[in-house]
This record gives sequence, C-alpha cells and structure tokens, in this order.
Amino acid sequence: MYDLVIKNANIIDGSGGPSFAGELAVQNGRIAALGDNLGSAKETIDAEEFSLAPGIIDLHTHFDAQLTWDPYATPSNRLGVTTVVIGNCGFTIAPCKPEHRDRTLRNLTHVEGMSLDAMKAGIDWDFVTFADYLNSLEKRGMVPNVAAFCGHSSVRTWVLGDEASDRAATKSEVAEMKKLVREAMDAGACGFASSTLEQHNGENGVPMPSRLADDHEMMELTGVLGEVGKGTFMLTKGMTSTIPWLESIAAHSGRPVMIAAMFVDPGNPERVFDENAQISEARGRGRELWSQVGCFPLGMEFTLGHPYPLEALIAWHPAIEAEGSEEFKKILRDTSFRQGLKDEMQTTGVPNRFSSKNWDHMTIMEVHKAEHRKFIGKKVGHLARDSGEDPWDWFLDFGLADELKTLFDVRLFNVDEERVADLLRYEYGAIALSDAGAHLSFLCDAGFGLHLMGHWARDKEKISLEKAVEALTSRPADIYRIKDRGRLVEGAWADLMLFDPNTVARGNKERVNDLPTGASRIDTPAIGLKGVWVNGVRTVNDNWNLQDCGKPGQLLRDFVDLS
Repeated sequence: MYDLVIKNANIIDGSGGPSFAGELAVQNGRIAALGDNLGSAKETIDAEEFSLAPGIIDLHTHFDAQLTWDPYATPSNRLGVTTVVIGNCGFTIAPCKPEHRDRTLRNLTHVEGMSLDAMKAGIDWDFVTFADYLNSLEKRGMVPNVAAFCGHSSVRTWVLGDEASDRAATKSEVAEMKKLVREAMDAGACGFASSTLEQHNGENGVPMPSRLADDHEMMELTGVLGEVGKGTFMLTKGMTSTIPWLESIAAHSGRPVMIAAMFVDPGNPERVFDENAQISEARGRGRELWSQVGCFPLGMEFTLGHPYPLEALIAWHPAIEAEGSEEFKKILRDTSFRQGLKDEMQTTGVPNRFSSKNWDHMTIMEVHKAEHRKFIGKKVGHLARDSGEDPWDWFLDFGLADELKTLFDVRLFNVDEERVADLLRYEYGAIALSDAGAHLSFLCDAGFGLHLMGHWARDKEKISLEKAVEALTSRPADIYRIKDRGRLVEGAWADLMLFDPNTVARGNKERVNDLPTGASRIDTPAIGLKGVWVNGVRTVNDNWNLQDCGKPGQLLRDFVDLS
C-alpha cells in the first residue's frame, strides 16, 4: 500500500514533453510509480483532471534571514514553490562575526529592502560560520527544500571588516577568503554568489562589499568551485561585468556561471539580446553560461524617503548620503543636483538602471495630503508633459510637497511584452528573478511561476504549458545539479504541484503585516493552485492556504554533476 495516490491527473512531468493522463503514487517521500490503476493507498486524492507537475524551483530568493523565524518561506511555498535557493547576489548572513551583525543587517535593510526591526527581532544568531548557519537551518527545519550560496559580501566582511566596502583585498586576504569559500563548499553550499551591480548599495550608499573585488579576487574565489569540482557561480552583473569576462571565469573554473539581472531595458532594449548572443557564442566554445531572466515587468513601489530605483544613478549619490536628514530635502531642491540627474539620463554607457522611458511607467499609488488625491492613478510622465515641466522637476517637486510620503509604482524593465517573449524562449535562459524574501515593502514576485503558466502559456500562448513547467522545474534542477528533483519520475522526491491550467495565476497585490514586530510586506495570493507537496507531505491545501504539515523540507547539500 502506498502512502499517497493522486488519480485522474493530467501529468506534466517536467521534461518538456507532452502531458498525459494517469496516476502518481508516493511512498516514503519519493515517487513510487506512475501509470494507471496503481492500487490502494493510505490517502487517495482525485485530481479531477487538473494538472499535476513538479513543484517550482526558485533559483533567486533572499530568504537567508527569514528562514530563521519562518520555516514556510512565506509566501513562496503557498505559490507553488517547493525548493528555494538562497544567498543570491552574495547577500547572506553567514559567515558573520558577532561584531559584524549590525553592519550586515543595516546593509541588507538598504540593498534588499528588508525591515531592520523585523530582522533584529526575528533572527536567532546561533551561528557564526557558514557551516554553523546550514546546521542551524537544518536543526530548525523548513517547509520547502533549501539550497544556499556562499555569499561574497559576507566572506569579504569577515576578512576585511569595516574596510570591506572601501578597498581591494591584499593577496593574503584573498587567500583567507578563498579558505572560507572552500569551507562553505565542503559544508554544502550550492556555489558562490556575488554582485557587481551599481545599484547594490548598503547603508548610506556605501557599495556592497563584493563591488570592491578586483579581477584577482574574483578569479581566485570562483576558482574554488573548479578546485572542489562542484557548484555554480552566480553573479548579478553591473555594466562593467562583460560576458567575455564572465566567460573567462567559466573557462578558469570549469563551472557553470549564472548571470542575473538580464532584462529588457527600455533605455537600451537590444543590450540583453546582444549579451545573450555572446552567451550563445560562449556556449559554442564549451563554456556553461546561463542568462537569468524574469517573466514580469520588473518594478516596485517606493517613496522618495527610500527611492531604491534611483540609487544606481551616479548623480543621485549625494542624496543617498544625506537620506534621513534635513539636508536630504535641500539636495532634492538643488538645481545643480537636478541638472546632474537630467544630464546623466541622456548619457549612454553609464550604469543607469533608470531611464527617461520609465516616467510613463511610473504611477502615483497613494498620497499623503488630501489635496493631492486627484493625482492618484496618474502617470508622472503624463503629468509632467501636461505641466510643461521636465519630469525630474515635476517628480521631485511633487514628492517634496507631499512630505516624501507619496507612494509611486514604477515599471523599470520588461515592459515590452513582445521582446520579453523572445527572452523567455532563449535556449540558455533560466526563468527566475523573483527576489522572494527581499524588497518586501516594494514588491512581491514570488508568484512568477504561476504567472509564467497563466499569462505566458495560457493567455499569450508564447510558450507551451509543458515548456513553461520545464523552465520552472527540470531546467533549474539541472543547472544547479539538484538531484532527484524537477521531474515526475520513479525514484524522484515527491515535490508536487496540482493546479487548474484554466485559472492558474497570481492574484492582485495586497499589503499584510505578518513580519516580526508587525512590519508590513506586499503579498500576492495564488489563483488556481489546488495543492502543493514537499517530499510527499502536503503543505498547501486546495484553498491555497498553508497546512500544519510539520517541516518536510530538506537542506540540500549535494550538488555534484548529474552526468
């Protein structure tokens, strides 16, 4: 007798091949059989001809802190995700010496939009080293499966301390960092993650530590992956990190390189396609490079009090340094400061993640003063043109007049759906970039998988449902060498998702207050999701609610090549 049989299912096995009708049986957490009339079980579920697929593997999350107080990795598991990869961009909380904890959290508060009060209240610092952290997670338990990167910024802070964001490392310091990376890989890291993105700044606009690494440091630390013969190098790239340079890292280490932040940029829409062409050329030379792409328009809610989307602008840096002080408002009023922003907006070849094209995709969502309510729902670009003003002047004047409390929503990238469709079909693309666990007050893209299946496969018909499921399951499993997951085959772990393909989607945004200390976050509910199982244990019921399921997730530590 099986533990579980799901019958009358339309099975999409994750391979990309055609779906088929049948049953699936689970025994001891693994898939025991697929076929017809599989026999009796302790529990039998009638799928009612809904689609049964592997659970979603989310390659780009930031649950490092949250998992220490929330084993569900809210809201990801409730959105069909059964495996999360943490530590992306190199923004981790281990290794971390006690004297660096406050600095680490303050940087995360800024760069990843996490509540400082929530982290201080929620994190139980029962770890110091990376191995300690993994052991702590495993002891606490978790609902989804978890794989963890060793984070560059944490490694750099451990070795360089307060100078981690100020200077290049010496050769002896690089050797010490290299030892930490090796220890992390031995402990079970899935790879090494870093960032060179210009927008990745910590408290007071100080660059995140990884941005200070020189080529020698990057080659040495990524080279550890080649020395141990496993793991992936993940980089969120800035303007100076070229594909040929990343190919040289792949050649040196012999390991896969995952390149994040590959979007259709309205200010330079061909850049990502030119870079993907370079990736294809590198693949032809035997270098395993991957382009990590998103299936959403990337955007976020923000106020001028914390204007994250603007912080990659070089001319915005005086405002970053003054944020939270009275000097901040003086800077926003300064005509020379504004002129610098306008000039930079017209300059090509700079690390500009905000362009003149974005004004028409910036909406006023909420206002502080009653007299400004008439502007709710309107676009900043349209309002500026109607008033005959430069958008920068209108935007900053309005924000100041509303006491920096106006809530804006801006779509930065992936706003041209026809070009995004081309991106999603790229043969060396990995669909991810949910940023789940980060930017909680700005966005919630944890439902990217439901959006891919509902919007892109069903509504737009730009990809088949079977290929959408493959992109969410077996492809990420193969890229990161996650064994026995991502496919519905005998012997694989029973990470499952049951959904209605006619309705599957993510719901509308809503704000909830369920973080430690009551801090708020944006949430999006699942639509059409009928059930989620992790290692054979049901974690989400047919009302899209989490179940009291224990902690069935596994800490994943084995990432050797699958061949």
